[in-house]
Amino acid sequence: MMEPLASTEQVRIDVHLPDGGTLSELAGDTREGLARQLKELPPKYFYDERGSELFEQITTLPEYYPTRAERTILEQRGAEIVAAAGSPRTLVELGSGACSKTRCLLDAMRDAGCLELYIPVDISEEITRRAADELVAEYPGLRVRGVVCDFEHHLEWLPMNGGRLIAFLGGTIGNFDVEARHGFLARIAATMGPDDRLLLGTDLVKDRDRLEAAYDDSQGVTAEFNKNVLHVLNRELDADFDLARFEHRAFYDADEERIDIRLRSTADQRVRLEALDMEVAFAEGEDLRTELSCKFTPDSLERSYAEAGLEMTSFFTDPEELFALSLARVSG
Repeated sequence: MMEPLASTEQVRIDVHLPDGGTLSELAGDTREGLARQLKELPPKYFYDERGSELFEQITTLPEYYPTRAERTILEQRGAEIVAAAGSPRTLVELGSGACSKTRCLLDAMRDAGCLELYIPVDISEEITRRAADELVAEYPGLRVRGVVCDFEHHLEWLPMNGGRLIAFLGGTIGNFDVEARHGFLARIAATMGPDDRLLLGTDLVKDRDRLEAAYDDSQGVTAEFNKNVLHVLNRELDADFDLARFEHRAFYDADEERIDIRLRSTADQRVRLEALDMEVAFAEGEDLRTELSCKFTPDSLERSYAEAGLEMTSFFTDPEELFALSLARVSG
């Protein structure tokens, strides 16, 4: 664990990336995922520069409600959230990106007179540095301590000064299956003291048509975003995926309460990944899973917290009850 922050520097960025940078695990993840009975790739490989641009487009589409609904909660109830979290002086954000929604929380903390330190945690050093410079200009007196790492695996790099609000927004927790979600939340809980609170964004169970439309928009942007992972493999692993021979699929699995996102092969084909010295066969109609997006009810969310040693203390929704932000503390 890192020691409590003692530096008076206004901006400090600590970089903890493995040799090979953000794509260092791509080869191993791809080899293992494509060898499964249901072929699968981790969704984090969507997000090269092109993928990030496409996702930003997705968040503005009429069908894609999660970003707008979460922002509404933050704008309308930010002060309540900060008060319920105990007016923390430090905001930690996992997967901070460009910090577009973060400003709602920073505004609420500033207005409550408790804002001192912001800790963005992200895989991109460039984006983290740019956001840090912007924020210290916007919030006089704010200190920013950025941590560049893969937060899914390296929560030990988070500074441990007490009284933190740890935000994990965007519904990203839904990308974890049940086992991975339990493990990740338990690791967060292990870093938390009695005065810390976790602020978690979760998409809620709702009408199938509304859910499926959000992940299969009429303009085809989500389909292009989904196929971008094949662009990444072609570029980084010298693969020869023909994107025209795969189609986007997104469907709601009501039993598992999740959207299942896949790429379906439209023909019998073989794909060569030269960097792995690997050849993979796809049958016509065979799927490659690229992402899960789990949905929650208040009860299922409470169970997820409890299994990880956490206790939900507050629950906030937008007026349409499409999305939720909840606060949790360490149990006991």
